[in-house]
Amino acid sequence: MTSEETSEPAEADHPVSPAPSEVSADIEQAASPVRRASLTYKLGRGVINPLARLIYRPRIEGKDNVPRTGPVIFASNHLSFIDSIAIPVAAPRPVHFLAKASYFDGTGFSGWISREFFTSIGAIAVERGAGQAALDALDQQRQLLEEGSAVALYPEGTRSLDGRLYKGRTGVAFLALQTGAPIVPVGLIGTDAAMPVGAKLPSLRARITVKFGEPIDVTRHGAANSGRARRLATDEIMAAIHALSGQELAGAYNEPPAHTPIERIKQVLPHERL
Repeated sequence: MTSEETSEPAEADHPVSPAPSEVSADIEQAASPVRRASLTYKLGRGVINPLARLIYRPRIEGKDNVPRTGPVIFASNHLSFIDSIAIPVAAPRPVHFLAKASYFDGTGFSGWISREFFTSIGAIAVERGAGQAALDALDQQRQLLEEGSAVALYPEGTRSLDGRLYKGRTGVAFLALQTGAPIVPVGLIGTDAAMPVGAKLPSLRARITVKFGEPIDVTRHGAANSGRARRLATDEIMAAIHALSGQELAGAYNEPPAHTPIERIKQVLPHERL
């Protein structure tokens, strides 16, 4: 990462409003299905994990780097829909991650199948978006970490369509600085071949590699309410992911094309992306 990337003017010392220290009733209700569905999750791990290992024969490196107990954040590159299956399958402990609420809102038999599948692999329903929606999502993950669980996040924010590694958003660092949880960087290789963007079904011929790096303690960069600390911690995380994945660096955020003058101005002006 370049020095310019670690000193964005809008991030320097303008703290992000942290999520409330007291979890709201709405967030408790959103997070509670994970605990209520623990049996579904255990059954899912018991079936999906060995099946996925049999089909894809994933190469797993650095498993000993993963703490077996206590809170931990897996920070990974993001190439494919099945990344959120590859990490839980490869990890030596249960992992939770956020998934679009629409995966849980379906009706009828197909809706039930979708809901049960995502619950079985540790997914938590969340409304996607920026601003307060992003803070609410981070608060759900903070609660899981405070319970001693492991969560997986993608600092790039969304899947890379061209295979390059994009600049990290600061939400992962904010969560780590806020909770003190160590970050285990993850490099995923081959998941885009196993299930390219737009594919409805995964390929059975691809070989996937999952690399777990050494845990990172980002708390030395400062407090969670420091924009500079969040940026420095994020850049350290992304450098570790890059070392594992070997991807070409994009040097920019992974954002959809701007369609209006206001959107174009907003993307050009330096501001923090969670």
